[in-house]
Amino acid sequence: MRFAAALLVSSLLVAQDEPTIKVEVNVVNVLFSVHNKGGGLVGNLGKDDFKVFEDGKQQEIKYFTRETDLPLTIGLLIDVSASQGNLIGIEQDAASQFFGQVLRPKDMAFLISFGADADLLQDYTNSPKLLRAGLQDLKVNSDTSGAAMHPGPVPTVSNPRGTILYDAVYLAAADQLKGQVGRKVLVLITDGEDQGSRYKIQEAIQAAQKADAIIYSFYYVDRGFYARQGMWFGGGGESYLKRMSEETGGRVFRIDNKHPLREAFQELQDEMRSQYAVGYVPSNSTKDGSFRKLDIQANNKEYKVQARKGYYATASAE
Repeated sequence: MRFAAALLVSSLLVAQDEPTIKVEVNVVNVLFSVHNKGGGLVGNLGKDDFKVFEDGKQQEIKYFTRETDLPLTIGLLIDVSASQGNLIGIEQDAASQFFGQVLRPKDMAFLISFGADADLLQDYTNSPKLLRAGLQDLKVNSDTSGAAMHPGPVPTVSNPRGTILYDAVYLAAADQLKGQVGRKVLVLITDGEDQGSRYKIQEAIQAAQKADAIIYSFYYVDRGFYARQGMWFGGGGESYLKRMSEETGGRVFRIDNKHPLREAFQELQDEMRSQYAVGYVPSNSTKDGSFRKLDIQANNKEYKVQARKGYYATASAE
């Protein structure tokens, strides 16, 4: 939460025409988007249009900006379990176009596939060409005998590893994103079903919150697959995706014939380039590891603020 601390201190000192002094400031930085009643992005607001509350207490906004140029780190996590097999080609094409359009010189991205295993297909890179090459390695992974990115106990019959969604989110946040600076985003393409993860959904959410990562979910279901299996209600994981996304400040995009994946990627790109950021020094300065609830409110009640629900007040060393 403190990646903007140095920028904040520098900005404040310059504004006051005082000499530059290095100081330690515990700044909480929150990225957020604003939508109107019709769901459209609102991008022309200022500092005085918002109020910030931590655990119900209003905080003084010290830092405010539009985050259109701050470096962006994107982790794309694609479900390659059996239920998604027929969608992989569409995902490859749409994601290739997305990377070609969204990445700017200082941005980075990585690519992970997950099914029974989670595989890092492309580590941090700014190259759309390398990311496209990684996308070509996407293939169905429904083997229940594999291990995840980190070795662990051999799966049992009672705990098959079919789609380790929560494990993939946890590992992407805790291993890939934690410690990175700038804006951090995890993009999930999945039907939301989890089978066999060792981490629970709340642990995945917590890892993302501690990494200051926003989760955007593309809810993409192959209804035909589930129908062929006699599972008429399969692919019903939208509520779990909504929970992960909303807790971290993101949202769910429903993908169907009327709202194709390419269109959703474009909407996501627009949103990531139309964010606001507020920074404040919390009135509760205790670094006790507790979870602090956040609430950002727009003065105009017709606007909806999309922001994370809170953060962990951990020490800098953690």
